[in-house]
Amino acid sequence: MLPRLAVILAAGRGERFGDQGKLHPKGFIDLGDGPIVKISIDKLIAAGISKVIVVSGHLAPFYQSLAKQYPGVIDLVHNPSYAQSGSMFSLACAAHSINEDFLLLESDLIYDRKALEHLANASSPDVVLVSGATSSQDEVYVEADQGFLKNLSKNRCLLSSEPVGELVGISRVSMAFFSHMMDYSLDVFKQTKHLEYESALVAASAVLPMQCLKIEDLAWSEIDTKSHLERAILQVYPSIKARECP
Repeated sequence: MLPRLAVILAAGRGERFGDQGKLHPKGFIDLGDGPIVKISIDKLIAAGISKVIVVSGHLAPFYQSLAKQYPGVIDLVHNPSYAQSGSMFSLACAAHSINEDFLLLESDLIYDRKALEHLANASSPDVVLVSGATSSQDEVYVEADQGFLKNLSKNRCLLSSEPVGELVGISRVSMAFFSHMMDYSLDVFKQTKHLEYESALVAASAVLPMQCLKIEDLAWSEIDTKSHLERAILQVYPSIKARECP
């Protein structure tokens, strides 16, 4: 089973989208069926998630309006330092509201619901979801040791072995693992708030193993740039809809 709680990181400014990123958060990209973050939340609820914490920042009123559509489900947390911090600082802003195992997601994802089904059946409480090659031109490569997370990097040359796949942006996190993420992060925050959650995943995995769960043919995409958006419109989203069609 999946945890009952999901945390969606949605504070980013979408700077690589240029002017479009100033009009709406990345989670409110619409591929024809409504905001992608709403589609993600609907999939989470259908999979058994009963509470969703959304950490907002840039253009927060969009998420305030969204929360009104899900009374009793969405809790909003705001990162007031969103312009001067990374995604791990956003997650830390929600720490006071997290008291159970959770799914951790990025707001700018589209994905086949098969991702959630596989995570629900995972044998470990701590799991990072991995896909096969996407050729998205913005890959985060996953290095594993005997099936457990070892490192993450956009630069393959910084990895000590061949990557097992690409980071999807959906992880299953236990409270014990989250505690290690926070311990690492609080030390870093003494120097800078510019810390991404991926770095905290790697740091915590050195203390508590995190399983790498690979779905070779998963249909998914992060939408972080205009080229991502074009690929999502032309290839990925049509594939997801075809796979999920009854």
